[in-house]
Amino acid sequence: MKMSHVGIMVSDMDKAIEFYTKALGLKVVMGKSAVIEEKETAIGAMCIAVFGEGFKGFNIAHLVTTDGVGFELFEMKDREERHHVDFSKIGLFHYSLETDDFEGVIERVRQYGGKTRMETMRYHPEDDSKPYKMVYLEDPFGTLFELYSHSYSETYSSEYE
Repeated sequence: MKMSHVGIMVSDMDKAIEFYTKALGLKVVMGKSAVIEEKETAIGAMCIAVFGEGFKGFNIAHLVTTDGVGFELFEMKDREERHHVDFSKIGLFHYSLETDDFEGVIERVRQYGGKTRMETMRYHPEDDSKPYKMVYLEDPFGTLFELYSHSYSETYSSEYE
């Protein structure tokens, strides 16, 4: 199994594209494009199946990480904005990225309207041979994500102990 993409709701597509490209270094594959509610095309039928009739259209953009994972950004025309984490709902509540420029990414996240949700944490502060760091961040629209300094396998696998 490979990761293909994540879909993220945003309230301002232009600001989202700026944040995800300049703060996080993603590349635009398909820029801001309008999708309207219609039944004549496969994409139209799929959107009605997912969002229901009367969704009023949206803007979409496709970005990609350096390792090929897609970020699909959605700016709905009719939406309710939220900036809190609702832990009463089951399902995805964050995604995670890995970078060699840990401190630089944190600074750019702040510069482009995101914020840190905690202080940087080391998983093994007692062991200098394991400098694995992480931090929870938030994009300008309230979406949580983690930033890792090392790979997921290095951070958690007993093979790296």
